[in-house]
Amino acid sequence: MVKNIYLDNAATTPVKKEVLEEMIPYFTERYGNPSSIYKIGRESKIALDGAREKVANAIGAASKEIYFTSGGSEADNWAIKGVAFANKEKGNHIITTKIEHHGILHTCQYLEKHGFEVTYLDVDKYGIIDLEQLENSIKENTILISVMFANNEIGSIQPIKEIGQLAKKNNVYFHTDAIQAVGKLKIDVNDLNVDMLSMSAHKLYGPKGIGALYIKKGVKIHSHIHGGVQEKNRRAGTENIPSIIGFGKAVELAYENIDENNQRLIKLRDRLINEIKSKISHVILNGHPEKRLPNNVSVCFEFIEGEALLLSLDMVGIAGSSGSACTSGSLDPSHVLLSIGLIHEIAHGSLRLSLGDFNTEEEVDYVVEQLVIIVDRLRRMSPLYEKVKGEA
Repeated sequence: MVKNIYLDNAATTPVKKEVLEEMIPYFTERYGNPSSIYKIGRESKIALDGAREKVANAIGAASKEIYFTSGGSEADNWAIKGVAFANKEKGNHIITTKIEHHGILHTCQYLEKHGFEVTYLDVDKYGIIDLEQLENSIKENTILISVMFANNEIGSIQPIKEIGQLAKKNNVYFHTDAIQAVGKLKIDVNDLNVDMLSMSAHKLYGPKGIGALYIKKGVKIHSHIHGGVQEKNRRAGTENIPSIIGFGKAVELAYENIDENNQRLIKLRDRLINEIKSKISHVILNGHPEKRLPNNVSVCFEFIEGEALLLSLDMVGIAGSSGSACTSGSLDPSHVLLSIGLIHEIAHGSLRLSLGDFNTEEEVDYVVEQLVIIVDRLRRMSPLYEKVKGEA
């Protein structure tokens, strides 16, 4: 019997039973439009406000600072474009990094075509920015810094608090893409001096198609969708109540036992990393060995192709990825792996395994067992590996 082991929780997660149960009534019985003044509409409005409060509490924000979106990419686009165009009289310079999600990078490239200047910060071999380079990059016309909280491919966590301090010191807005971090890390936007923060429900056992942007009170930003008065006149359109309810429940569950959950994930993560490194040669661990997400395992196997590895894993019931789900159809190596200094040949042999709440030690052991077999088989087809083995 072929197993079914899901280790791509960074790409998406299943909707938890408790989340789905909370959503279902808002598809059928409590279907009112929250903008309506009659009872069934008021019930939806009360539920909407409750979910907004739960999302706000998760990051230490006020509920009126949470704006629901269709997902993380929309939140990223709104933050970058909204601040850029609202503050272009003050300046046109934006700072980000070379390892951001494409939701940020492609938005910045779009703005470059519309008269904005963008600085793309380097990262070290672990994927961490240099704070001195960031400080030296800030200019009089700098209006925004956008640095992701934790990288979606290699799991490295940035020094967000220090970045926030630099931004505040220089009177520059600071946005962070925290889509991988929310639900896995404790976050307080005020302590971190964050002005805007993007999040997405389907990364933490909520539904797809719903996210949020935290916008600190006082941030000068353009409205995103014009029309009705929804989301305090900043994003028009009837709210997706069932998904918003699911988002609220998912984030509430994520933070109920976050310390216990993280301890379990870190144990599984470290077991997986150590077993892979001890049983397979020529393996590179990507990302920071300690300052990384509790569920992230990112490695490169020399002398093999990642696509062949993924297909082989799929045949034995293991779902993983070679990096970001948004670029899984691309033949080019990951921009993140190239930015941390890996050559193309090694970057092509990447594997990201992201653990979740439903994974077990038995599954981890099975994955390692299968990886040993698969990597050995693929390497036996590599003339380069045979040459290296012969010289050893």
